[in-house]
Amino acid sequence: MAELENASASERVNLLDFDLEGIRSWCAEHGEKPFRATQLARWIHRFCVDDFDAMTNLAKSFRAKLKNLAYIKAPEVITERRSADGTRKWLFDVGAGNAVEAVFIPEDDRGTLCISTQAGCAMGCLFCSTGKQGFNRNLKTSEIVGQLWWAERELRREAGVTDPNDRIISNVVLMGMGEPLQNLSAVIPALKTFLDDNGYGLSRRRVTVSTSGLVNQIDKLGAEVPVALAVSLHAPDDELRDKIMPVNRKHPLADLMAACRRYLRVAPRDFITFEYLLLGGVNDSPEQARALIRLVRSVPCKFNLIPFNPFPDSDLKQPRREDVLAFAKILNDAGIVTTVRKTRGDDIAAACGQLAGEVKDKTRRAERLLAQKRAFGIVPAAGQE
Repeated sequence: MAELENASASERVNLLDFDLEGIRSWCAEHGEKPFRATQLARWIHRFCVDDFDAMTNLAKSFRAKLKNLAYIKAPEVITERRSADGTRKWLFDVGAGNAVEAVFIPEDDRGTLCISTQAGCAMGCLFCSTGKQGFNRNLKTSEIVGQLWWAERELRREAGVTDPNDRIISNVVLMGMGEPLQNLSAVIPALKTFLDDNGYGLSRRRVTVSTSGLVNQIDKLGAEVPVALAVSLHAPDDELRDKIMPVNRKHPLADLMAACRRYLRVAPRDFITFEYLLLGGVNDSPEQARALIRLVRSVPCKFNLIPFNPFPDSDLKQPRREDVLAFAKILNDAGIVTTVRKTRGDDIAAACGQLAGEVKDKTRRAERLLAQKRAFGIVPAAGQE
């Protein structure tokens, strides 16, 4: 049969690029019944198997077809670093000199994997190590799913876990490198794979997408696959947010709050999580805490306060511990559930805002970042150094 002839490398497909419906469609194109697609998906995602010969309940003819037409491949790991607190960070090679980072955070009641969705980031937030490197490209679905596929397989191998229902990773957060909502064409199939019972079987409440505030894409996410939503807020007013998060110039806070209210109609949780990075002397005053309360009064929410983690050449300051606690108290006293994120993995640069990877920048980001800092007064203007 022509199907069983060896396909060229460019013609073979990476099955990690397909959600479960995509696998069913691909199998149907090659004369296989839907139950074969379900079996295949379970081998790939629940058993984390990449060897077609090991998929013992598949017909030999189907396995031969798979070997000639498809493959299963996650990005290769370049390096791994382990923190004293148990956090682990992997650097994944995504080709052409680009690499992205993923972080596993073990806790008593869960194991959370933070994954990347872009090689770099184009959003240009002043405080982010990833954004400092610029932007190269969106990741493919296989490169997004592959981070979870590889990490789950590696962690289970180390722990000696063989039962596919005994998962090490219970939560996935798209909070690594990149803006997930700028890459919805790849992110949506990945999310569907995470949620599908024949994929990773995660609850919608245990999968979180973080965004800097792309209003139209928030609506699209809610229409396609509404998972938990975290919004990177970081300022209580448009004037400050315009300076530290350029996205706000296109999607101001009033529009963002309206999008959050719309998302809550379909969200798996009855609140939006607002991430708020506390920058010493920039956005951590009591007055700014009270302004935040006024801003979110119409949006059921909780706040996750994140003390800034300095990185080389950030030119920003870590907030004082007393200022962090005072800020949290003001929000909590107003009836808003507020937590201060415990810093994990900062000794291996795996904490929030520290992921950088390796990016062949196409955006001249370093020049634009310097201009932002000069405009904001963080570094002296040209000629005044």
